[in-house]
Amino acid sequence: MNGPLDSVRVLDMTSVVMGPYASQILGEYGADVVKVEPPQGDVMRLSGPMRNPKMGHLYMSTNRAKRSVIIDLKTDEGRTLLLNLAANFDVLIYNIRPQAMARLGLSYDDVAVVNPEIIYVGAYGFSQRGLYAARPAYDDLIQGMAGVPWLSMQAGASEPHYAPMILADRMVGLQTVAATISALFHRERTGRGQRLDIPMFEGLASVVLAEHLAGAMFDPPEGPSGYQRSLSRNRKPFRTQDGYLCTLIYTDKQWRAFFKVIGEPDKFDADARFSSQSARLEHIDAVYGYLADCLATGTTTDWVERLVAADIPAAPMNSIPDILDDEHLRSIGFFRRRDHPSEGPIIEMAVPTEWSDTPPGPTRPAPRPGEQTKEVLMEAGFDKTEIDALEARGIISWPSD
Repeated sequence: MNGPLDSVRVLDMTSVVMGPYASQILGEYGADVVKVEPPQGDVMRLSGPMRNPKMGHLYMSTNRAKRSVIIDLKTDEGRTLLLNLAANFDVLIYNIRPQAMARLGLSYDDVAVVNPEIIYVGAYGFSQRGLYAARPAYDDLIQGMAGVPWLSMQAGASEPHYAPMILADRMVGLQTVAATISALFHRERTGRGQRLDIPMFEGLASVVLAEHLAGAMFDPPEGPSGYQRSLSRNRKPFRTQDGYLCTLIYTDKQWRAFFKVIGEPDKFDADARFSSQSARLEHIDAVYGYLADCLATGTTTDWVERLVAADIPAAPMNSIPDILDDEHLRSIGFFRRRDHPSEGPIIEMAVPTEWSDTPPGPTRPAPRPGEQTKEVLMEAGFDKTEIDALEARGIISWPSD
């Protein structure tokens, strides 16, 4: 089995994180993803730590399941070569600004001439229908514009913070995957290709506002914006006698069970603050404060055992080393030791989705810059003489060894 997208071909012109993350998932699901890089390679190749030049960890974690070719698209020959490849692919995905694609002569209209059925996917900063259309964008900027740092202050931070992960790129990268697969399904039914625009700002704003529009959803407003539970200053891992515990006691059933665990079975009905979902939300800081006081009286292990036995979600707060040693993840083989052809032994994560009929097969390791240039061009019909001539003129390249 090679995965549910076996036989789908993706021409990947993306760099940094959002686009490569999306195309990696398509590759993990079985698509043949050919990554087109400029002569200097994807900039994320330079993000260490690394064992060898241009094989940084962030590049390797978002570019497996791909083949790499180097093409200088700023030359006429490079552009012609790219269009030659695009004629035989199902998807072209890029994440530079559309204006730059047009300057390269690789707009949707240009590509559709050689392949009218192609799914042409642009993942970039802003909708091209708005005032910000031509602006550059990166994850931090989009987090700020979508309100993430502001929300951190509403939740009690002394100053605004970005989420400590590449949030916008990965959230909108997932939206890119969903849109691309949907467009492929539509083409399968109708035979028609199309252009997809996946803007970061609108994509992350839709995620944030789905939760935090709150009272502002109504016209006129029925209260302020901001979801109370998410913004409670007491919503955080709870300190125990020897560490921290993560738990969410959410439903009436779970709260009744919790009060039984702590020996106060009558409190659910006796204390109006706890007796309904709406009441708990109205008094959320007090509810979390009460819970914090209770959990401070025992050890993390003791609370996990007692709460899990009562069917209440609970777990220790993990560090990254803790995750790597998690017994559940180890039991399902989530982490795998792999010998990378050029980088040696590495730890790789499994594809996190599970399939009963078309499971993704083993994925390609992240490639060196241009590692499959010759291979891909030969598949496209170029002979050795033509390939060598293109390499001699600097249009394409591959590893020197």
